[in-house]
Amino acid sequence: MALVGDEADPGHSENAAPSTFPEPERRSRDAGSEQEQARRHERSCAGDPGVAEDHHTSRRSAHTPIMRAIDPRASRGRSGANPLWGSGWPEVAAHWTLHPDVAFLNHGSFGATPLPVLAAQNAWREQMERDPVEFLWRRLAGRLDEARRRAAGFLDADPSGFAFVPNATTAVSTVLASLDLRAGDRLVATDHAYPAVLNALRATCARTGAELVLAGIPLPPPPEDDIVGRIMDVVDSRTRLVIVDHVTSATALILPAAGVVAACRGVGVPVMVDAAHAPGMLDVSVRHLRPDYWTGNFHKWVCAPKGAAVLWVKEELRDRTHPLVMSHGAGQGYAAEFDFQGTDDYTAYLSVPAALDFMASLGWERIRRHNHALAAYGRRVVAASLGTPPVVPEDRFGSMALCALPTRLAPDQETAQRLQLRLFEDHRIEVPIAWWNDAAYLRLSAQAYNAPEDYERLAAVLPTLA
Repeated sequence: MALVGDEADPGHSENAAPSTFPEPERRSRDAGSEQEQARRHERSCAGDPGVAEDHHTSRRSAHTPIMRAIDPRASRGRSGANPLWGSGWPEVAAHWTLHPDVAFLNHGSFGATPLPVLAAQNAWREQMERDPVEFLWRRLAGRLDEARRRAAGFLDADPSGFAFVPNATTAVSTVLASLDLRAGDRLVATDHAYPAVLNALRATCARTGAELVLAGIPLPPPPEDDIVGRIMDVVDSRTRLVIVDHVTSATALILPAAGVVAACRGVGVPVMVDAAHAPGMLDVSVRHLRPDYWTGNFHKWVCAPKGAAVLWVKEELRDRTHPLVMSHGAGQGYAAEFDFQGTDDYTAYLSVPAALDFMASLGWERIRRHNHALAAYGRRVVAASLGTPPVVPEDRFGSMALCALPTRLAPDQETAQRLQLRLFEDHRIEVPIAWWNDAAYLRLSAQAYNAPEDYERLAAVLPTLA
């Protein structure tokens, strides 16, 4: 399957990345004796670099504890079955290099990149290092343009309004910096907005004298029309921008972005859709949505390398929207200004087509159907083990689901943070605990490499932690 460029061999084509998806070496996510697993735990605790480096300890600070040995039942590997995916699932899951002992239920935070996509990125890096000047100065613009066209096509977006950025947070700060704000102006978001976005909004208000107004949306969520109404209730003639999530980060709630965009357009107020989680999780059409600004990450649910996102801007606003770092593309148009911002590694952007191709080879509809069904299953078994009611209806979330934690487990934010660390250190379960509106929630992610037993493992552990 062709990726970036016309030819498959990176050694013979200036634009080429690997064109096939190599069959991964089968890893021990579903195999391995308990004795070997125990030996790995003991070596890890003893500081054996052959094991410790395998679990991210190369970036461990002096204050981060080494993973402790745990009950072997918590790390005995997987059965190799996933009835929600069907046949061939072990081969699919083996494309990801996640630690075999960890139940990784947090794809939503940073994503996880499969081997074929990492291979494509490595091929780009090898080309860059063979002649950095040729790659960065003479070839990069054309290659980014090709990647932009592929990515824009996936999002059903006009490629002339598409600029690569490292992440959605950068995109939000870029848009805020483009606004001509004065004292008394208003910026509007919801109380589900991503914390980094709220920080950017507050910093912008402190700098300009503008006011931040948050529309409250309770959980369980009201009907979609009610959500649109709650947001529009705080929009007035002083509002200069509304930022609405398509999928909220902390609460995993799909918001009626299209309804908010239409309502804002009706009163002449610009709106930015923060769709950090939408690409890959949802079927996106920027063309039908018609926002003023739109941003989404490719390194989350598209599984591209870390640091690949998009800022899309409608035509009338492109002349006033500039990157936070201005470099050699200054004055050459919207895309050109963003394409090159000094010496950097642009291979994450160039690898987005490889990620799109790999995920398409698994089947986008199959992935989305599987992930939603698995997130729903995980929520059911975890909520049953906790005795807590569902927070968000099944038709209001995608590949992430929310479970309320009882107060006895997480009465405050500090305790919730300790519980999250305890689940990882003692039980090898990587799952985020969100603290939102004075309550703690487990946010369960589901990706193609996950299986029902990952959530069953969490459900079995939680009652023992009270």
